[in-house]
Amino acid sequence: MAQINCTQVTEFILVGLTDRKELKMPLFVVFLFIYLFTAIGNLGLILVIRTDARLNTPMYFFLSNLAFVDFCYSSVITPKMLGNFLYSKNAISFNACAAQLGCFLTFMVSECLLLASMAYDRYAAICNPLLYMVTMSPGICIQLVVVPYSYSFLMALIHTLLTFRLSYCHSNIINHFYCDDMPLLRLTCSDTHYKQLSILACAGITFISSVLIVSVSYMFIISAILRMRSAEGRRKAFSTCSSHMMAVSIFYGTLIFMYLQPSSDHSLDTDKMASVFYTVIIPMLNPLIYSLRNKDVKDALKRVMDNRNQTSIFRELRK
Repeated sequence: MAQINCTQVTEFILVGLTDRKELKMPLFVVFLFIYLFTAIGNLGLILVIRTDARLNTPMYFFLSNLAFVDFCYSSVITPKMLGNFLYSKNAISFNACAAQLGCFLTFMVSECLLLASMAYDRYAAICNPLLYMVTMSPGICIQLVVVPYSYSFLMALIHTLLTFRLSYCHSNIINHFYCDDMPLLRLTCSDTHYKQLSILACAGITFISSVLIVSVSYMFIISAILRMRSAEGRRKAFSTCSSHMMAVSIFYGTLIFMYLQPSSDHSLDTDKMASVFYTVIIPMLNPLIYSLRNKDVKDALKRVMDNRNQTSIFRELRK
């Protein structure tokens, strides 16, 4: 194919969420609060899990990794979005745009696969409790985290290279608040056929495989819970899964809404609203879901706070 004679752009302009000046400062305050809450919530959850020996179990090992991914996930997108509310020209360099897309894809796919690993962990705990510590040995747990990270990084690297090897010469204005594949492909003057096929193939494989693992795991889990004779046993088994089920429903539900809606209703403005939910809101909701609905986490948090209060009192007495 003949090369298109054009000047390659060196930076992109992000349109952002809105161009209405009267909304920018209120939105800045709202999203700044959300980001601070997200950072404190997820880093605090990691700290509580790492410092409390009673939470040294596979379930909380996966939860700490999910909190880490949520923190990174939000940090890739939100700080730049906050800056866009303050500056008149919302520019991002070509290389920074590529880095943002690569990190975004890495953490989004990591979250998707980690939720599948957590579903398998709950299956092993409820359906095979006597073999749980053998099935979920430290080596297996590490593999169930390393594989999602490695796969996510490799897939993100391939997609980022494919996207930024295209020629961008029609326009450098991205109708989004961060660098994403679909708005970028609308700006290129290159053939995007193979790129779109690669997106469809990788997204389909990742999404279908993770949803299949989660669905099959919960089919067995629900079946095992219904066979339990003790009502207390059923309640405890369900309580250990309810937080994960809620997180999975919110995350996958948002992705299904975004990618499986009819093409006639699909627009970049709709994408932006959905993207706000799964890049900004969900990372904030996950620590809330796992903290408020998990007795072990709440008890561990109380112990951490009590220890800090006792330490403060001891220091005051020494003075």
